Order: sequence, then C-alpha cells, then structure tokens
Amino acid sequence: MLMWGINVSIIKILVEHFTPVTITACRIFAAAITVFLTLGILGKVRWPRHNEWIYIVGGAFLSVVGHHYFLSEGLSKTTAANGGLILGLGPLLTAILSMALLKQRPTKIRLLGFLLGGAGVSFTVLAGSGGVTAASTGDFNVFLSILSQALSFIVIKKAAETLDPRLLTGYMLLIGSVILFLISLWKEPWGLESLTNGSPAVWTAFFFSAILATALGHMVYNRAIGQIGAAEASIFLNLNTFFSLIGASLFLGEAILPAHFIGLLLIVPGVLLGSGSLEEWMLRQRRKLQQR
Repeated sequence: MLMWGINVSIIKILVEHFTPVTITACRIFAAAITVFLTLGILGKVRWPRHNEWIYIVGGAFLSVVGHHYFLSEGLSKTTAANGGLILGLGPLLTAILSMALLKQRPTKIRLLGFLLGGAGVSFTVLAGSGGVTAASTGDFNVFLSILSQALSFIVIKKAAETLDPRLLTGYMLLIGSVILFLISLWKEPWGLESLTNGSPAVWTAFFFSAILATALGHMVYNRAIGQIGAAEASIFLNLNTFFSLIGASLFLGEAILPAHFIGLLLIVPGVLLGSGSLEEWMLRQRRKLQQR
C-alpha cells in the first residue's frame, strides 16, 4: 500500500511529461517483464490451461486495461490528492461486489459502512475541490478505474483456485500492456515521440512505478487475494488512500485541506464496517469468551 500510494503521485508526474496511454502501456509492459523474470528465477512459470485463459483475459481487461487506462487519463485531469481519495472507495466497492456476485445479504453494520465510506469520499472530493461544480471528468475516470480494479479482484480470487496469482499477474500485465499499446497507437499517434521528453529523474520515477509499484506490488497483493479473499484483502486499500495523500503533499506540493481529513475520518470507519472487519473482530472476541 505504501508503494501504491506513492505511485499515484508518480503516475501524476509521468502523465504530465508523456502522453497518458502510451506511457502506461510502456510501464505495464516493463512490469510484465519484471514479473516473468522474477517467477522464472523461482521456477514458477508455466503455460496456462485452457479454462484459465478466461480469467487471464478477463483480468487483463479489468485490472490492467480498464484500471490503468482510466487511472492515467483521470490523473491527467485531476489532482493526485483527489485521485488517491477516490481510490479509497476500493474496499467498499470490492465488498459490495463480493456480496452481490456471491448472493450474500449485507448486514446492517456493512450497510452503515458503505454509507460512511461513500459519504467520506464524496465529501472530500467535492468539498476539497471547491464544490460540486469543481468535480472534474478526471475524478469520474479515477472512479471508473477503481471500479474496474474491484471487479478484477473477484476474477483473481476465482482464478487463484488453480493458477498461482503471481503468474496470473504476469500474464494479465503482458496482455494488458499490448492492448493498451494498440489503444495508444489509435488515440495518441504522437505518443512514442513524447517519450523523448523525459529527464533522468522522470525515467527513474518510471522504473520505480513499473518495477516496484506495478510488478512487485501487484504480485504480492494478488497473492494475498488468493490466500485470504477479495473483500478481506481490500481492507488494506484504505492505507493506499492515506499514503497517496502524503505522497501528493511531499512530491507534488499539493495542499492537504481540512476537508481531506474530514473525509478520511468517514472513510476509515466506513471501510472497517463495510468490509466486515469489525464483525470478524466481534466474532473472535465472542469465541474467546465462550472458550473460557
């Protein structure tokens, strides 16, 4: 979450120096190469089975193409602080989708969490930006980004039953980078020329984003989804929101407004309630009392 939070500011820097889709395709491709090199050393690379390709392609479109396309487009039109706070909806969206797709009925505690989290993000983005009229298309693109990622978590959890999530990550990144590159050729025909605009510092940021945040970050997180579940793993995305705010302040000089902190005060309990963490803690305490 630390790397992903800082990565929001780094992506903001990258899309200001290069065309958004082209640099995203290059970044994802570099991440894919990193994943396969790492898994090759570990002896974990194999050719997927026929039925596993469905999850790989679906995950590539959701987790890579949809998430990273809308994220880069969104951050080119809004602030890193706003982007990070909207990404804070990830846990709640994942919990909602998990319950909807698994036909689970949400409890009253979880419903309260959804309301608190949604109110926190809405308040922070709108009030922190100066009101409803200041909400930009960039904010909406970032929301589509986190919605795509939340859907991908469900796919990853299902695929993890037979396929190593780390290997799944590599295939998704590779396929997704190719699709993004084809989109960039259509949407940004001058995109490859923009790659000459980067300074050594900007390219250093690029490789940090590709290798640490995107490659290793997704490998670790997708493995966690396979081990503990989509909704359970998504609770930690709340830390992404916190670190993205800190990163925006440190690296981009963006102001942290009082509205941001008020929003976080709503988001944190919203995530704890909506993701079922509080209910799980209460259940554990009840079991301890029964065992005494």
